[in-house]
Amino acid sequence: MKRYNLLIVLLLLIFNVTTAQKKKDSPAADLSVLKDTKSKVEATVPLVIQHLQAIATKEGDNNIVTNGKIMVGKEYGILESEWFLYRNNMKNCILNNSSKKAKKCMEYHTQYLRNTFINYNNYITNLTRKNGYLGVEGDTKFNFKPAEIATKLSEAYFNANDAAGRMKADQKREFLDQTMADDNKLAPYAQLAQ
Repeated sequence: MKRYNLLIVLLLLIFNVTTAQKKKDSPAADLSVLKDTKSKVEATVPLVIQHLQAIATKEGDNNIVTNGKIMVGKEYGILESEWFLYRNNMKNCILNNSSKKAKKCMEYHTQYLRNTFINYNNYITNLTRKNGYLGVEGDTKFNFKPAEIATKLSEAYFNANDAAGRMKADQKREFLDQTMADDNKLAPYAQLAQ
């Protein structure tokens, strides 16, 4: 009987050491993907405006640019609102839930953001296609891939959730508040669409 107790104690010791090493070695929470996403979204606006300007010049009608800017601004505004909500909701998922519930909560919000990204991407891609305007060459290529971006964001937040689990309440809040910093906020459309 004593041998079995010793075996159980040894197995528990090995399990605890292994678990502790995994926690130490788990990926650090690198939230730089937020700035990267912000840059990719913002980079789409000048490309769309440039395309609209090329059409307007060819057609001799500046209304194409004026009206196009208004419509792109509406789509960008939807994305801007969702980007703010996403960052805030993901922060709250981690702060206000157990690890398991936090993951479900984060998956839901990431899916919603992914769909918003896809809608925006479809809009700007269709707008900048060669739509029969003679002399306007090719399609505009964007470095904006919604599924890839959403996957990277999801991974970053899952790692942040793991990291936050090892922090005290004040540290956790301070760590997650950085996601809402102005550095991660999308630039106003009017500033990008000049």
